[in-house]
Amino acid sequence: MSALAVVVTAAIAVGALIVVIGAVRNHRLKERYAIIWIVVAVGMAALVAARPLLDRLSDALGIQSGVSTVFLISTMVILTILLQLSVSLTSLEEKVRDLAEALALAQAESVPLDDGEQPDHEAPVDP
Repeated sequence: MSALAVVVTAAIAVGALIVVIGAVRNHRLKERYAIIWIVVAVGMAALVAARPLLDRLSDALGIQSGVSTVFLISTMVILTILLQLSVSLTSLEEKVRDLAEALALAQAESVPLDDGEQPDHEAPVDP
């Protein structure tokens, strides 16, 4: 890998770290997700710094090019992040549904009844 490619990749990794830390400080990104992106940025920098290790890993996996190995690793990381975000989204959808149901019930209980009608869930009072 050329010296320019190493410098550009390192600059991108440092830039990613700065953006992630800034987003956490401005409360636009939770720490839980920041850890994922920090690991990605550090991993990217580590792959650049350890090019011989990457070449040995490629040989061990039977992959001819280190670039293909990086592509494989990045694809697996992206799929893992997508799975984790899908699980979080499912959990949030359930919470939103539960809150909407609770709000609907609370609003239904607070609606005034016309003409002295009794609510359906209470028994009528005999005078």
